[in-house]
Amino acid sequence: MKLWSESWANGDRIAARYAAGKLDGVGGVAFADNLNPHLAWTDLPAGTQSLVLICHDFDVPSQPDDVNRPDREIPSDLPRIDFFHWVLVDLPPGLAQIAEGEFSRGFTPRGKPGPAAPHGARQGLNDYTVWFAGDAAMAGHYFGYDGPFPPFNDSLVHHYVFTLYATSLARLPLEGAFTGAQVRRAIAGHVLEAATHSGTYTLNRRLLR
Repeated sequence: MKLWSESWANGDRIAARYAAGKLDGVGGVAFADNLNPHLAWTDLPAGTQSLVLICHDFDVPSQPDDVNRPDREIPSDLPRIDFFHWVLVDLPPGLAQIAEGEFSRGFTPRGKPGPAAPHGARQGLNDYTVWFAGDAAMAGHYFGYDGPFPPFNDSLVHHYVFTLYATSLARLPLEGAFTGAQVRRAIAGHVLEAATHSGTYTLNRRLLR
């Protein structure tokens, strides 16, 4: 089973067009084009009934105290946690690719609608749902793809991993607004094979010099 993208080579830096946030050119940050990347796959294992796609960042600070503070950087030795950027289930096994911008174009305050998605698939909640929960202007249910927007003062370059799972489940046994963690638990024991494609992104100007 193979997974690749025409949007960037595996392990390369992700272009700002696929991110939720970008540098604004005047010393700050702003929302970006937030296009979902192109992804394609081949060689699915026999018996595949549906596909699950998860994108997560494993470099997210475990504590928010220093996040986006212009007077300091987030230390590299701070424990890190997963942040889900895309949770997509029930993709049909006959599908061979996802087009750039097919699922996301632009960042939507309060979140894009869901869970219904193209190709008869369903999208879960990404973790911007949690991040903006206390923000009156932005709080909502963030379904589907919302790309990288790491803290501009993080001392680590963030890594984003797209994982495609071939499963023996015709339909994932979850309803409503499910999360990435719930999907991981639901597919446990039903994954026939998996493949990954990754990229990196940072908004720390020091790391971009």
